[in-house]
Amino acid sequence: MSKPDFIIIGAMKSATSTLHEQLAKQSGIFMSTPKEPNYFSDDAQYALGDDWYDALFNDAKPDDLCGESSTHYAKLPNHPDTLERMSKRLENPKLIYVMRHPIDRLISHYTHQWTQNVFKCDINQAIDQYEELTAYSCYVKQLTPYFERYGYQNVLPVFTESLRVNPQKELERVAKFIGHAEPVVWHDEVLEQNVSSERFRTFKGRTLFDSKLMTILRRTLIPKSLRNRVKKALTMAKRPEIDQAHYAKLTALFDKDLAVLGAMMAVELNCENYKMVTSEQELNWSKAYWNKQ
Repeated sequence: MSKPDFIIIGAMKSATSTLHEQLAKQSGIFMSTPKEPNYFSDDAQYALGDDWYDALFNDAKPDDLCGESSTHYAKLPNHPDTLERMSKRLENPKLIYVMRHPIDRLISHYTHQWTQNVFKCDINQAIDQYEELTAYSCYVKQLTPYFERYGYQNVLPVFTESLRVNPQKELERVAKFIGHAEPVVWHDEVLEQNVSSERFRTFKGRTLFDSKLMTILRRTLIPKSLRNRVKKALTMAKRPEIDQAHYAKLTALFDKDLAVLGAMMAVELNCENYKMVTSEQELNWSKAYWNKQ
């Protein structure tokens, strides 16, 4: 089979970067750089060709298990050609799908897009305007095409909440799933990205702005009061707040999706109990459910 051996396919803003970095630190596992090549999803990347994609794994040792982590692969209805392209290249890859409380994921997604100047309205307007916010949190919708093509046995459900509570156990579970026989160790120094640092808008020249030299010049030449006003204008002051009407609408939508997801794992799952259920027990696909399908 062509490389990679496994892919973390999503979900966006669900600790996929943390899991990628943890796997990259394990002996016998090689993770791509960049983390998200988005080869099968993005037209511009796919146009680079198989040789470009193959080269991402050139530095792997012969016996290494190779992986990449592209959350664009689970972003329907965007990137609709992903699975067709992947199917032509990868016969039977192991797929890892990391899920987070759907509303928490949506809020983090909105925050990210706000900092990137993609969303310029408040979160409630964005929910009405941008389908991606809700679509990417409907996990069954994102997973179903992969079940149909590769089978549920080749998709591992992982939950952000469980990664935070039982990181070593979850890492061992992932390693077993991808066929890694060596011991693995969770490295506590690989921290999740600081949420507060995500609330600062990007802009043209941001890299230069953040350089050590420019920082010294700003502090030397620009009054602190002016620096503070600029910083305030570019910073999201607090976590976005979803109003009651939108929260009720989201809960109803996600509860329908979670009910199906829960049935697939023989548990009751909804927005209210999600964090408790996913953090307190190891969840896997129910053979009894799938045998009925």
